[in-house]
Amino acid sequence: MNQAAGCTIIDTIPAFYEFWRQAVDLPIDDQIEKWISSYMTQWPELLAMQTQQYESEGTDWRQVAREHIFPRMGERIHDIRLAHKNLLVNCEPLHRVAKQQFSLDRPVFFILYVGIGLGAGWATLYRGSSSVLFGLENIAEEGWTRSTEIRGLIAHEIGHLAQVHWREKAGKSFGSGPWWDLYTEGFAMSCEQKIIGENNWHMAGVSSDRDWLDWCQANRRWLAAEYLKRATSGGDLRPFFGSWHDLNGRKQTGYYLGRELIVALESQLTFREVAEITDPEEQVRRLVVEMAESEI
Repeated sequence: MNQAAGCTIIDTIPAFYEFWRQAVDLPIDDQIEKWISSYMTQWPELLAMQTQQYESEGTDWRQVAREHIFPRMGERIHDIRLAHKNLLVNCEPLHRVAKQQFSLDRPVFFILYVGIGLGAGWATLYRGSSSVLFGLENIAEEGWTRSTEIRGLIAHEIGHLAQVHWREKAGKSFGSGPWWDLYTEGFAMSCEQKIIGENNWHMAGVSSDRDWLDWCQANRRWLAAEYLKRATSGGDLRPFFGSWHDLNGRKQTGYYLGRELIVALESQLTFREVAEITDPEEQVRRLVVEMAESEI
């Protein structure tokens, strides 16, 4: 555990390496059980958070681990090592910048772990404190291992913490659902760009998708219309955000769409006011309708 400048880094990765050294040649089901017994059992709260999240979604976490995570673990060890190195270098400096920029006055845990596919970053509570869980198995899968992508990911997740912090101070609750997802991911995307100080899109950095931003911009109206259709009808929105899903071959396009909405809101409000709006569902839906009908 490394503590500095108001943030605490909980680094479980050395223990993961020891687990993997012992488990690399085992059958997958045995690897999964050993992942629990010799690695995750050292952080029982972290284990419970993962398994309970899947249970809340009605998903068998062992099946996810068996199909998506452990079959490709060996080939991703190099990328896990690179991501680990860059997280250790960048977490504290970026937290220091964000703490000053967004007036954050709460301690933060940064937890580095190899889990079962709950996301490259997960802004949540750990031991009752604001925390970001960095799932290196997902970071490696996405290819976000260079310092450029890692810095963007860290800043993005800090952005989620900033919004929660501001809304709580303003006595505003946090919601859920498709319009909230678009609002909060767009807000975090804008925070990423404000912290990094450039037009940064960490999900667009992989070599296989260099034209991601150009494609999103060219298909802005269609993306808005498709999101509106699915959100209104209860359709599947995972292709806009999920690591294992895509929309016409493009992943993570919901982050672009969300950021466009925040830009529109910022034309009328301060950034902090955007974070604290009372009726985001209504406002976001209205803006998506306008975007879907626009000629731009």
